[in-house]
Amino acid sequence: MIRVNALGGSSLRYVIPASLDLNNVPAHVACVMDGNGRWAQMRGLQRTEGHAAGEEALFDAIEGAVEVGIKWLTVYAFSTENWKRPPEEVRFLMAFNESLLVNRSQELHELNVRIRFIGRRNWRVPKRVLRRIDEATELTKNNTGLTFTIAFNYGGRAEIIDAIKSMIEDEVPADKVDERKLRKYFYDPQMPDVDLMVRTSGEFRLSNFLLWENAYSEMVFTDTLWPDFRRTHLFDAILVYQERDRRFGGLNR
Repeated sequence: MIRVNALGGSSLRYVIPASLDLNNVPAHVACVMDGNGRWAQMRGLQRTEGHAAGEEALFDAIEGAVEVGIKWLTVYAFSTENWKRPPEEVRFLMAFNESLLVNRSQELHELNVRIRFIGRRNWRVPKRVLRRIDEATELTKNNTGLTFTIAFNYGGRAEIIDAIKSMIEDEVPADKVDERKLRKYFYDPQMPDVDLMVRTSGEFRLSNFLLWENAYSEMVFTDTLWPDFRRTHLFDAILVYQERDRRFGGLNR
């Protein structure tokens, strides 16, 4: 793990560093978009305004991922633990994510981005949000570029528990249970393991995000608060990733 210092200024905003090897870009990048509330409070604003400001960061990161050829980008939008937040903040996040899907799905579709979702589809999620999720997924299902996955009402432990419950319901014999079989019961069985996990705001933890898929990911932590995150920060994280020696428990000779 490594901490990357926040960049200042915007002069490098759209520049791919010459040292970034486009032939060694992580296939799957996951982001914990942390720091929205603190960003707002530092400016004397409501926490919800920090979430709204994070939209620009998200779409700049998406465009950067497309630019350098990342195949999968997964973001932590709303966790199973986020229901503990103040009711007015939860209501805002539900409405904000619905609005984002309504207003930006077509834009992503035109970028050849495939939108997918992982998480629990239960009674806690408003039906109108589930409807927007289905519409965005259907609109972009045949796209062949970046797969952009939104983890919504998601928890890594919940995903594993739900997979085990489904296996039990299907009466899978114990001697048939292995990693490959379990993975078939995850929210998105096609999702590959994470290569690079980026967390903003200076926190050093996974927060129950993609616990299985992050088993051998390279982790980069930046002090940058999510609303200030731009593709240049993503490029910096990729540069750090390219310096790592990935051994997956073995030895590189």
